[in-house]
Amino acid sequence: LPMIGFGQQTFNFMHNGLNREYIYYAPANLPVDAPLVFVAHGFTGSAQGIMSYCGMNTIADQNSFAVCYLQGTTDSWGDNFWNVGYNFHAGVTIDDVDFIVSLASYLQSTYQLSAINTFFTGMSNGGELSYLLACEGPNVFRAFAPVAGTIFPNGLTNNICSPIVPVSIFETHGRNDNVTLIEGDLFDQYWGPYLSIDTIINFWVAQNSLTNLVVDTFPNLNNNNKITISYKYSDPSTNNEVWLYTHKSGHNWGDDGDMVIEQEIWNFFSQMSFTAPSWDCVNNACIDPGTGTGMYLNLAACTSACVVSAIEEYATNRELLKVTDLLGREAKEIKNTLLF
Repeated sequence: LPMIGFGQQTFNFMHNGLNREYIYYAPANLPVDAPLVFVAHGFTGSAQGIMSYCGMNTIADQNSFAVCYLQGTTDSWGDNFWNVGYNFHAGVTIDDVDFIVSLASYLQSTYQLSAINTFFTGMSNGGELSYLLACEGPNVFRAFAPVAGTIFPNGLTNNICSPIVPVSIFETHGRNDNVTLIEGDLFDQYWGPYLSIDTIINFWVAQNSLTNLVVDTFPNLNNNNKITISYKYSDPSTNNEVWLYTHKSGHNWGDDGDMVIEQEIWNFFSQMSFTAPSWDCVNNACIDPGTGTGMYLNLAACTSACVVSAIEEYATNRELLKVTDLLGREAKEIKNTLLF
């Protein structure tokens, strides 16, 4: 397997008969149960390209998390893509959602990464993949941070977004984006109809039952008038949030000089992170540390943790009632006693 950098390698992963490629990056001395962040490139892009462009390795080094840069498949025109519902990919059967879910499970197990704190971000077509995973993927990812993305209803089952559980979303979008219009375009004949950012944000706010909104403006540090406005929706009863940053730029990663978007993405992910679940012996249920309820985001991780917790609880809270022999008779002596 070729080495590209100090903690960085390119791997292949077989899925549905296809040899899929990805780059895995791990900082030195990464602890067990470290977070995992997936990054997806845009249309015609590559794993190597988005890794060089987005600056996430530096953030990973500073905050001790692993990064997986995904490589899309190639369409009949020779372009790398994610199958999110573009008009010209109608009939394509590539299942990127199942590929990524399978890869996430593999990486979590292979590298002892957190099954609870696994996150997803992507740019443009990769941002659209973020929404597709949020709508249709099982509850594998704690939060999503699409950049310059949108939702293509034609890419959804029955044209409806039906998330299994509410998830946190952080969209960054240019107000002058002339590729993925911030106001959407339900009559686009090339890419296909897609939703406005307002519609998308309102949908996720409703899904998460969020009632509080804080609007702020980043200081215009370089006086370029590309002002970034942040909208942060939250609610005290839930650990989930929805963020929207809009900046006066075009179809790009979002660095306008007033903020570092990859740092903002990690700030969002780290704020949405969960700690391990606890075990409620009285109600025989997992306790979600984010909400304090018995509903836990990652059911597999919760079940595993709770089984261990329950065993430990049983092991430390027990007493000897009586000793019986093989015939069920109570044995008065334990040592050196003939049973027959």
